[in-house]
Amino acid sequence: MTDRSNGYEGIAEEFVAHRGRAPSTGIGTREVRAWARELPRGAAVLDLGCGPGIPLTQVLVVEGLSVHAIDAAPSFVEAFRRNLPSVPVACETVEESTFFDRQFDGIVAWGLMFLLAEQDQRRLLRMMAKLLVPGGRLLFTSPAEVCTWNDMLTGLESRSLGAVEYRRELTAAGLRIGAEYADVGQNHYYGAVKD
Repeated sequence: MTDRSNGYEGIAEEFVAHRGRAPSTGIGTREVRAWARELPRGAAVLDLGCGPGIPLTQVLVVEGLSVHAIDAAPSFVEAFRRNLPSVPVACETVEESTFFDRQFDGIVAWGLMFLLAEQDQRRLLRMMAKLLVPGGRLLFTSPAEVCTWNDMLTGLESRSLGAVEYRRELTAAGLRIGAEYADVGQNHYYGAVKD
């Protein structure tokens, strides 16, 4: 059977034991919390590559957002359902997802984009733009430089298109480029808004 989770099903137990139990102060939580507070309470948000739901999806829920989540690793989805039983979650790849057949006020893709092949990254950026309502907000992470490396958890190849190309793709998809910044873990964030 093919691992549709980009290697994360194979390391799910270890991941859940560490990152999946991180406190609400873990890497990325401050940035995701600040982004969530830009949306009105009750706004519909899609969390792509949600993992076990802790800490980042949990932050979205605590901030009063109506969250839907997707992850391709069955073990992550199982842990997610234990951690956040009231949040709808689908075990799907982003390449084949139905995205709950709806649109969203916000989409988060933290630690996901660079796991995808180049053409899948471009396709996902266009799809996320379609899934956002006018005024909807996008937040994703990927290195600012063009680079290829082996993911430290899975050992599989990861790739960044680089900030210039991500900006070009976002603009072509009808999104207005917002803030870019890095967190203490050196994750590079891209924010965009659908006009």
